[in-house]
Amino acid sequence: MEYNTARNQLILPEYGRHVQKMVEYATTLNDKKERTKCVNAIIDFMGQMNPHLRDIKEFTHKLWDHLYIMSKFKIDAESPYPIPEIEKLQEKPKKMPYPNNKIKFPFYGAALENMIRFTVAMDEGRQKEIMTGMVANHMKKSYLLFNKHSVNNDTIKLHLDQLSNNKLKIPADFEFIRSESVVTRNPKVYKKKFKKRR
Repeated sequence: MEYNTARNQLILPEYGRHVQKMVEYATTLNDKKERTKCVNAIIDFMGQMNPHLRDIKEFTHKLWDHLYIMSKFKIDAESPYPIPEIEKLQEKPKKMPYPNNKIKFPFYGAALENMIRFTVAMDEGRQKEIMTGMVANHMKKSYLLFNKHSVNNDTIKLHLDQLSNNKLKIPADFEFIRSESVVTRNPKVYKKKFKKRR
């Protein structure tokens, strides 16, 4: 009995051992015409694993790249695509810098601070008032999702003043959304109430 520990390590496990054995066999063929025919048959077989992607050029290119990787770049066949470079495949991705922007109120998120900056930069007028109201309601929604209970509208106004450096003011007649429309209700409680009514 042959155990997996005694076999060659799978280079791309998603294709399975049979495909890898086929690739290894193709590398041993001396006749280039026969080898190319064998390789094309392997590519077709690999494509059958994802038939909906088989005829897409980018996917076919990917299959050829995987075939070269599985052969450890030893196979010599007429590929319709450039052979992938080993150096590029071995390159490590560059480290992405972690964002340094400090969020004053984390439960509102960075997107809201961007919305506030955009609203502050708007020309004075009705559009700016509408946008300020939308920002205020969005703040209330975010706060309630964080707190899960209720929030005083004066708290939202205070936070808006702090985040906009007192540049955004909510009109006196502005009506906030009701907390009940945002806070998730307990479905079990409503089921009980519904049963009692029946």
